[in-house]
Amino acid sequence: MVSQQSLPHLSATIGATYAPAIALMVAMCLSGCHRGEQTVVGVAQNAVSAEHHAQAAAAKSDSERAQLANIPLPTKSMYIDVHERGAWANPFISIDANLLTLRVTLADANPSAVGQGSMLRPDAARRQEAQLRPGELADALIALPPGAWRYGRVVAVAESPLASKKDRPQVRRNVEAAIKQLNDLGVVVEEWPTR
Repeated sequence: MVSQQSLPHLSATIGATYAPAIALMVAMCLSGCHRGEQTVVGVAQNAVSAEHHAQAAAAKSDSERAQLANIPLPTKSMYIDVHERGAWANPFISIDANLLTLRVTLADANPSAVGQGSMLRPDAARRQEAQLRPGELADALIALPPGAWRYGRVVAVAESPLASKKDRPQVRRNVEAAIKQLNDLGVVVEEWPTR
């Protein structure tokens, strides 16, 4: 049995033994609360930052759409019978695994019908190609002159015939992403079959 005289000594021993542990628990609780506050503040800052990025992206998309809205809507009767890539007069996008090829036939600077399409004024001389990364597509289309849009605001899209079989799934994903991006810009897409 413990006597009344040894109780103060025992309580002092227990207090001395557990005091560091109690102090450590109190410090952890206080730091845990502070860490929780920091986490909440960090999440709130990330949410505000994400909202600002979304607003900036929406403003950029609206600006791009407005710039392309100056091009008239397409007239399907003008291109319904075009089945060859070389005969397509509007922008044509060939999509590969890593890049896009934008082919544009610029309008003839000479308004006269004399010699048009002949050796003196060949259509191929006005054809230009540019290699693009997928993120550059909107800027490239906006930069095109109005004469490059003879059928209106329509673009032909096709998978690259040079893509290897193992790259076909990636090419298809890129085609679908390009079509979505073009539709978001208000551009009509005429998808051509792979040959």
